[in-house]
Amino acid sequence: MLEVGAMAPTDSVLTDTGESVSLHDFYGQRVMVYFYPKSDTPGCTTEACEIRDDFSGFGDLGVVVLGVSPDPVKAQAKFRKKFELPFTLIADEHHALAEAFGVWGLKKFMGREYMGVMRSTFIVEPDGTIGHVFASVTPKGHAQEVLACLRA
Repeated sequence: MLEVGAMAPTDSVLTDTGESVSLHDFYGQRVMVYFYPKSDTPGCTTEACEIRDDFSGFGDLGVVVLGVSPDPVKAQAKFRKKFELPFTLIADEHHALAEAFGVWGLKKFMGREYMGVMRSTFIVEPDGTIGHVFASVTPKGHAQEVLACLRA
């Protein structure tokens, strides 16, 4: 997993609208990049909706929010529309961005092992470096946790 001070990856990925985007496009701005395992599942929906509900707080701080999961563009678009999410979702279908951030790895659930996204959040500073890392994120309350960090 990337650590504070590392340069954020600038791989090009597709958004929920099918447009290509890179973190390089956001140089000069602070960006919250949060990784979640799968769109429209209970924990991921809780996390996304809390960020949505607190979105004005991120905007007041000038923070761009990007949600990233390995879902395809169509699933991301459906998730964004269904829950009226006011921020961009990234379709990291081949998990290149997750691997670059170091959040793609072995997971265990109900005795089964599989590869997947480890729920985590990174604050990317205007110069493209990682300013803060939230590992092993709990969806409920995470938006407030990030806002408190950003305000500190």
